[in-house]
Amino acid sequence: MSERVAIIGGGKIGEALLAGLINAGKPVKDLVVVERSSARSAELIEDYGVRVTSDIADAASGVQVVFIAVKPDAVDAVLPLLAKADDSSEDERITITLVAGIPTDRYEASLPAGSPVIRVMPNTPMLVNEAMCAVSPGRYANDAQVDVAVRLLESVGKVMVVPERSLDAVTAISGSGPAYFFLMVEAMIDAGVALGLTRQQSAELAVQTVKGSGVLLAESGLTAVDLRAAVTSPGGTTAAALREFEKHGLRHAVNEATAACAKTSAQMARRPEIEG
Repeated sequence: MSERVAIIGGGKIGEALLAGLINAGKPVKDLVVVERSSARSAELIEDYGVRVTSDIADAASGVQVVFIAVKPDAVDAVLPLLAKADDSSEDERITITLVAGIPTDRYEASLPAGSPVIRVMPNTPMLVNEAMCAVSPGRYANDAQVDVAVRLLESVGKVMVVPERSLDAVTAISGSGPAYFFLMVEAMIDAGVALGLTRQQSAELAVQTVKGSGVLLAESGLTAVDLRAAVTSPGGTTAAALREFEKHGLRHAVNEATAACAKTSAQMARRPEIEG
């Protein structure tokens, strides 16, 4: 991993990416972070020994890859400064955005003509190196540049390449998916308390159960349908519980929720928040 990398945004996602890259062997000397908060900058310097600056153009000058990891409403302030950064590197600078809801063409309109842009939909398990990142190249990004993005993002989890038109669906399943999971766990914990367990007992039981179930699903080679069937004896306790889920429309609720999420994602992409 010889690329010099700038990360614009030192929040949780930016820090998770920074930590993942370092853990994967990226030399600290090849990394720079842009962060406006002096207190946050001091934390990043102390924890990682990385160079931190508040100057976007300075950070991006001469680097091969720039990750943008800021809030959506900050992007229109970032891009003009990034466009001014010196691009004297031998390789064309790749801009990789981790920002939700903003399509690649808005970045392309603000950056120098022909700039390669790659859009990524990550999710919060990036914080523990278990992200699911969907990568979508813009019109000027070539296969080799996409490969660079994939390789760098593999330091924080799994990566899938999809066309940009699929990102609303990706957002509905993996981008927002952790929140659905946390809501389910929250409901299980509350249910355990209602059945007489202490909140601590119920939380430990629920959290370890879903953690183990996730590992089993990921590593067993079996489908979710197979695994569900394996623990559902006819007329048994699990069957009784699943019957109630079906009666109260769990599948319908999931379909409606993900459809609403995808629709909102598409609406966000159409908002003219960034002028070319």
